[in-house]
Amino acid sequence: MALSLSSQPLNFPATYSSSTGNRHTAAVSAASITNTTTRRLSLTRKFVAKASEKDDDTPSFNPFGFVTDNPSSRNAIQLPEAPAEDGNVGQMLYRIEDKGKEYGSYIKSGGFTWFVRETGTSDARLGPRGTVVFLHGAPTQSFGYRVVMSQLADAGFHCFAPDWIGFGFSDKPQAGYGFDYTEKEYHEQLDKLLDVLEIKSPFSLVVQGFLVGSYGLTWALKNPSRISKLVMLNTPLTASSPIPGLFQQLRIPLLGEFTCQNAIMAERFIEAGSAYVLKVEKADVYRLPYLRSSGPGFALLEAAKRINFKGTSSQIADGFASGRWDTPILVAWGISDKYLPQSIAEEFQKGNPSAVTLKLIEGAGHMPQEDWPEKVVDALKYFL
Repeated sequence: MALSLSSQPLNFPATYSSSTGNRHTAAVSAASITNTTTRRLSLTRKFVAKASEKDDDTPSFNPFGFVTDNPSSRNAIQLPEAPAEDGNVGQMLYRIEDKGKEYGSYIKSGGFTWFVRETGTSDARLGPRGTVVFLHGAPTQSFGYRVVMSQLADAGFHCFAPDWIGFGFSDKPQAGYGFDYTEKEYHEQLDKLLDVLEIKSPFSLVVQGFLVGSYGLTWALKNPSRISKLVMLNTPLTASSPIPGLFQQLRIPLLGEFTCQNAIMAERFIEAGSAYVLKVEKADVYRLPYLRSSGPGFALLEAAKRINFKGTSSQIADGFASGRWDTPILVAWGISDKYLPQSIAEEFQKGNPSAVTLKLIEGAGHMPQEDWPEKVVDALKYFL
């Protein structure tokens, strides 16, 4: 905004001299300063006017453009035209708090409350098609499996998909108070949950994603007799598997604490690994846990700090290699994955070609169950 100064002449006191000449000099100097100030103000007004004309044609810089330019994330932080009528977090939670719990219920197990989705009937568990357990990766939740589970139930399968502890709608205990987000603890709690759900072995296991997704595969390596068939959907499977920037940031002091409290982190992670943008109603569900409290973010932070990404991927590659694993494996791979290239799946298959079948899913990214659930269902029905 241009400054507005009084047009009255500047009268400097002449206390330093009583002579007429010096007072005259002071008056001339004051007039000169006034004229200089007027010229500068005139130039400022012209500059501001030109800048305003330019702003009319060019959008102003938006420091949050990387978020608000994204259609599915825009309504998470955009300011409404009438803030008093819309836009605060409480109103957003009220709007979306009942979303995303399809086929789900809360189950007490091991001192924690799990949110578990279930489709199919108990009769299907005893039938020819059997039971399928779906495990998600970080930083997402079991919501991504909802369509696949529904369609497999129609085909006669009995399906379960829990939200891991610290994710989705399951408990998010503070680290140091009964749960420290280690691989060993995740395995122990999964064992207890399977017992509570009365899931009989052997069953089919479907795993996808980073971190807790990898823990699903290392659990399978420790329990081969409990697995009838194993399906891997876009999961780090070799030592050469890249580590996404999100998990690298979470391991950096201070930056990790800041990053984990990004309420739109999960939806942005999904979209960054896919060729598609989530619809707002889907993004709402992935965003909801991180909007409700700081717990999910800090749970992810703790889990990311404790995992050895390269070591776990190497363990998976070695454990499922020829001579060590003979149970049938289907690798159903979304070839548009921006995190894990197709070469990861091909390298993994070469390690055990007799047990591993590779199915490439065109058009799907890092979460094929979200991008193209119908193609995933077709692959699963054929394999299982």
